[in-house]
Amino acid sequence: MQIRLGAAKFVVVSDAKSAQEILRTFDTDFASKFQPGPTNYHIYEESSFVNALYGAYWRFMKKLFMTKLLTGSQLQRFTNIGEQETIKLIKSLLNRSKAGEPCDLTAELTEVTHSTIYKMAMGRRYSNNPSQAAEIRKIITVTLQYAAKFHLAEVFGPLKKFDLFGKRKRLNLTLKGYDQLIEQIMKDYQDNDLKYNCENDDEKDVMDILLETYKDVDAEVKLTRDQIKNFFMELFMAGVDTTAAAIRWAMEELINHSNIFKILREEIDSVVGNNRLIKESDVPKLLYLQVVAKEILRLHPPSPFHRRLSNKDSKINGFDIQKGTRVFINVYMLMRDPNCYKEPEKFMPERFLGNSTEMKGRDFHYLPFGSGRRGCLGASLVTSLLHATIGALVQCFDWKVKDGEKADTEATGTGYAGAFASPLLCYPITRFDPFQE
Repeated sequence: MQIRLGAAKFVVVSDAKSAQEILRTFDTDFASKFQPGPTNYHIYEESSFVNALYGAYWRFMKKLFMTKLLTGSQLQRFTNIGEQETIKLIKSLLNRSKAGEPCDLTAELTEVTHSTIYKMAMGRRYSNNPSQAAEIRKIITVTLQYAAKFHLAEVFGPLKKFDLFGKRKRLNLTLKGYDQLIEQIMKDYQDNDLKYNCENDDEKDVMDILLETYKDVDAEVKLTRDQIKNFFMELFMAGVDTTAAAIRWAMEELINHSNIFKILREEIDSVVGNNRLIKESDVPKLLYLQVVAKEILRLHPPSPFHRRLSNKDSKINGFDIQKGTRVFINVYMLMRDPNCYKEPEKFMPERFLGNSTEMKGRDFHYLPFGSGRRGCLGASLVTSLLHATIGALVQCFDWKVKDGEKADTEATGTGYAGAFASPLLCYPITRFDPFQE
């Protein structure tokens, strides 16, 4: 399907064959992303990694990811942080259960994912000033709310030159507050380098690694401060919102499907036992937990569309795509294709049992994290948090929805993945306390 807004041309792809040609066969021709509208309006317009054109900067940052940020030692550090934050979440819910109080599970999940990702990113700073983490979370939430209100016509169409409703001004004011805060954090890191001098790569957080690269005069690409600031903005936007939303979707579906909840719990009990909390190292043996996560990401992908920009004239599935065309891969529809999935609207994790479908984008009917050069680099971290948190919530608690028997899986708001129309209010009922002596 082709769409035109002003001078901007769009193509929407909703079939696996065309998606495969774009994301694999002609991956290099579509290796750039076009800027989503709101980023054209903010102070880091030319500094994005996620939305960068395919070129030297993007290739350098991906290499940095693979060689510094996603090494075995860093992934183990991230896993340890995730397990610590899951323990805090379970203890908080145990206290709620003991008091007979309901919890806002949406808020609890957003808090745990934000704390986890913040500590991965700036763990050294978190221990010194946790209030800054709360301030960043507030700014990111407001930024997402503003960004979600832009209409395509305000971005690519005839209204793009005008700020008719003051959205651009409000977004910029919010981002300037973020800029001041993250600049102070960066200066504090640099000032404290003389005190701590963290030479062990295993102990470095993401800010340590990026500032080290920033100071490297021999680096292939010279990072700017704005690029570092925008990197963390994108990390918090993508990581916190989408991960918390995926876990909430999982709990809503599991609460509404007691038979699936029961099967998952029985598997956890048989593998983990009844004397400790589930760990990330248990996941390879928990096959049903894995397929529950796969089904959640099929029904409720982190983003319904993946964006690409054609770098040259191409022919895709018999159709001519001109250079400069903006392409939307409609993964929401791809993963609900009735020709590929039986009863695609239903939550049926068993459809993946004995199925080799993976999350890395090699099956073009299943693309929760994209595919090709621009596939999500943090997919393994998201799925790790998804497995561990869902597993712990099922292992430790029964769940009762406040003011109803079922969670409302239709009640989503506008905008990004975490923008639910209403909170998920539940009573956690303790079934297993892993900390009881």
